[in-house]
Amino acid sequence: MACGFRRSIACQLSRVLDLPPENLIKSISAVPISRKEEVADFQLSVDSLLENNNDHSRSDIQVQATRLAEKLKCDTVVSEISTGQGTVNFKINRELLTKTVLQQVIKDGSKYGLKSELFSGLPQKKIVVEFSSPNVAKKFHVGHLRSTIIGNFIANLKEALGHRVTRINYLGDWGMQFGLLGTGFQLFGYEEKLQSSPLQHLFEVYVQVNKEAADNKHVAKSAHEFFQRLELGDMQALALWQRFRDLSIEEYVRIYKRLGVHFDEYSGESFYREKSQEVLKLLDSKGLLQKTIKGTAIVDLSGNGDPSSICTVMRSDGTSLYATRDLAAAIDRMDKYDFDTMIYVTDKGQKKHFQQVFKILQIMGYDWAERCQHVPFGVVQGMKTRRGEVTFLEDVLNEIRSRMLQNMASVKTTKELENPQETAERVGLAALIIQDFRGLLLSDYQFSWDRVFQSRGDTGVFLQYTHARLHSLEETFGCGYLNDFNTACLQEPQSVSILQHLLRFDEVLYRSSQDLQPRHIVSYLLTLSHLAGMAHKTLHIKDSPPEVAGARLHLFRAVRSVLANGMKLLGITPVCRM
Repeated sequence: MACGFRRSIACQLSRVLDLPPENLIKSISAVPISRKEEVADFQLSVDSLLENNNDHSRSDIQVQATRLAEKLKCDTVVSEISTGQGTVNFKINRELLTKTVLQQVIKDGSKYGLKSELFSGLPQKKIVVEFSSPNVAKKFHVGHLRSTIIGNFIANLKEALGHRVTRINYLGDWGMQFGLLGTGFQLFGYEEKLQSSPLQHLFEVYVQVNKEAADNKHVAKSAHEFFQRLELGDMQALALWQRFRDLSIEEYVRIYKRLGVHFDEYSGESFYREKSQEVLKLLDSKGLLQKTIKGTAIVDLSGNGDPSSICTVMRSDGTSLYATRDLAAAIDRMDKYDFDTMIYVTDKGQKKHFQQVFKILQIMGYDWAERCQHVPFGVVQGMKTRRGEVTFLEDVLNEIRSRMLQNMASVKTTKELENPQETAERVGLAALIIQDFRGLLLSDYQFSWDRVFQSRGDTGVFLQYTHARLHSLEETFGCGYLNDFNTACLQEPQSVSILQHLLRFDEVLYRSSQDLQPRHIVSYLLTLSHLAGMAHKTLHIKDSPPEVAGARLHLFRAVRSVLANGMKLLGITPVCRM
C-alpha cells in the first residue's frame, strides 16, 4: 500500500545503498499535507539510515541527503526528487498518483490501508482483550464508558489487521460488596422493585446498607458472614447472588447494544473463586506465600520486605481477593486461548495492581506473563446532565440523544429521516467518542457538552455531517459516472491534497497499531473531513462537463469510503442522512 509507491522508491534506493528494500520501507514516510504550499508525496529521513546517528552533525546529514539525491533518478513512478532538512523527497507522477490511489480505495474497500507493505509479514496472532468490566448489581457507571469504547477500538483494530481477537467482559461479580448487597436486600429489598427496575433498586439498597454498616456493627458482621457463605457455596446465598448477576447482565447487554459493542465471553471474578484457592496452594508450594501477624497471606515481590512491593492475596478468614482472582483468570485464559497477547483496558489507578499481577505470574514461572499488557487511561471530569451530577451511563446516552434530536430539528438542512432517534443516537455517540479519543488516553480530560455538539470544528458531529453530505452527493448524482474517470480532471490543488492525504492512511493505521492510541486516526479523519469540505465548495459536480463531474464524484466517493472505514474502527456507525 501507499499503493506500492513506497516499495517502488525502496527498490530504487536499495540499488544505490546496497540494502534490502524491506529494510528501507519503514524509513519512507508519506509527507503530511500543507495548506501553504504543495509538498512532495514521500520522504526518506537520512538520519534513519545512518548508524550511530548521534555522531553525525546536521550539516553532515544534509551533505549525505544531497549526495544520495544526486545518485537517484526519476522514473515512471517518481517525477521529481529533491532534498529537505535531512530528507530526500519524492514526488509521484501526478496522473499515476490519481489513478492508483482512487482505484486502490475502491478495490480494497474496507481493507484499504490494511494491505500496506507496512503490515507485510505480520503474523496472525491470538489476542485477548479484557475491557468494560462493570460491577454487577450496580447501574452501568460512566466511569466504565472509557474502558468500553477504548477496548472496543483496540479489538476492532486488531481484528482489522487479521488477528484472532477474543473480547472478554470480566464482571466485578464477586467480593465483599456482595456480602453487603445480600444482607442489604434481606433488610431493605422489595421483590416487585427488583422485577421492575432491578439495577436502580439494587443501587438504592447498596447505598442504604453501606450507611447502616458504617453505624451498626451487627450489619457489617452479617455482611461479612453472607460473603463467607457465598465463598463456601451456600445454595440460598448463591441463588440470590445469581439473580443479581443475571438481571445485571440483561441490562448491560441492552446498553452495549446502544453503544454498538459486543463480547465473545461474559466472565467474572466469581468464575475463579475455586481456582483462586488453587493459585494460593501453588504460591505456597513454590515458597512464595507468607503469612502475616494479622493472618493474611502476602507475596513479597521485592524479596526484602519492601512494604511498597507487597501484594496481599488472601484475607485472614481465607477468602480470596481481587489480585488472587486476576491471577487465576490469567492462568485459565492461557490454558483456554493460548494467547499471544492479552490486553487489559482499565483506568490508570490500577497500574500498580497489574504490575503486581504480572510480576507474580512471572515469579510463578509463567514466561508468558511478558505477553500481558495493561492499557491505562485517565479520568473524565465534569460529566453531568441538566439535572446535575451524573453517575449512570444510560442517563448520558439519553441526554445525548435528546439534545441531538433538538439540534437536528433546529437546523434547516436536516433531511426527513426514517428513524430520527437512531440517527440522533449514532451522531451523539460519534460526538462522545471523538471528544474522548482526541488526546492521549492516559490524560484526564474535562467533559464539555458544548464542545460535544458543535457541528463545525474538530468534533464527531462534523465527521458524521461530512459522511452524510458525501453520501448525499452519490445519491443525487447516481453511480453512472463511476465506471471510469479521466485522471487529468483531478489535478487542481484541492484534489491533489486529498489524494496525498488518502495516501497516508496506512501510516496512520500503523502508528495506532503500534501504540494503541486512537488519536492518530481521529486527527487523520478530521483533516480528511476539512479537506473534503473545502473541495466541496470549489469542485462542483452539478453543471460540470460529464468527464469532470465523473472524476470528482470518484474522488468524493473515495473520501467517504476511507472516512467510513476509519469511523468504524473507532466504534462509530456512519450515518447516511442527518
